[in-house]
Amino acid sequence: MKFRFAMGVVVLGLAVAPLAGYAADKAAEKKEGMVPRVKEITEDSTVTSKIKAEFAKDKAVSALGISVDTNKGVVTLSGNAKSREEAEKAVAIAKSTAGVSSVKNEIKVTSSTKK
Repeated sequence: MKFRFAMGVVVLGLAVAPLAGYAADKAAEKKEGMVPRVKEITEDSTVTSKIKAEFAKDKAVSALGISVDTNKGVVTLSGNAKSREEAEKAVAIAKSTAGVSSVKNEIKVTSSTKK
């Protein structure tokens, strides 16, 4: 009786072992795939932070009025600028920042004609 039970456990163990190995392989593949994505997100965040810091230092560009979004090195600028010159300066700052592959300019120029 004990022999039959022991053989059943051994057979069951041999049947389940490949599934455990498969699950471990899939978990390792998933983890390896996450590392480049985390690095990419970190690099994009760094680029965005550098551009916003340059906007804050530059008196001609509103750091609050212009939004910066970076995805895989592509920077998208949006928001409102007071003049075409401000928008162009924001684009120039973004293009000169390390890690930027291209810049999409979606900035709207709003004229301030308040009386």
